[in-house]
Amino acid sequence: MVIETKERNIEPREILDGFLYSYRQMDTSAVKLFEASVHLYALAELLIDKGIISTEELEERKKEVKKRLNQSYKDAEIGVRVRRQEIDKYAITNEVKIDCENRMHLCRGACCSFDYPLTMQDIKEGVRWRLGRPFMNAHGADGYCVHWQRDNAKCSIYECRPAVCREYDCRQDSRVWTDFEKMVINPELFNKIMKHQNQ
Repeated sequence: MVIETKERNIEPREILDGFLYSYRQMDTSAVKLFEASVHLYALAELLIDKGIISTEELEERKKEVKKRLNQSYKDAEIGVRVRRQEIDKYAITNEVKIDCENRMHLCRGACCSFDYPLTMQDIKEGVRWRLGRPFMNAHGADGYCVHWQRDNAKCSIYECRPAVCREYDCRQDSRVWTDFEKMVINPELFNKIMKHQNQ
């Protein structure tokens, strides 16, 4: 088998070499991370044993740093994103019902352009994710989900759509509506979509 690209044909051996290289790099990174963790934990224990800091102070500072680093990682799009709260999407019984047909001309299905991490259930079922940012839902060039059908504004994988799609409620989402009942759309809603289209 040969995979054809616009530039040239790619042999299976080259793909295998690429995977092996990636795995070696990940293994090296894991070893370095383990070594750094050993030093960090040893240092923390020494500081606590010598009475320089308390366990309570350490735990409180960890919460602050974790929150700060987590946001910076998100902003820089670093790391693999998987929805940690694993849920069986087929067991969801409280799906939100919105009169989308009467609102589509205003919101233009904007919820189908939002970013979210997939669950392992989604991934195993073949819901597409971004190769450059695993495992966030994949978008097309227009900024919308790749499973969103442009001709009829419907989901091509509706029966196996992710849990976040089943649970999503736009009624209180200020990104979409400034007033849901009066059907007043947020004027900033399409800035993100336009940004995708211009990239």
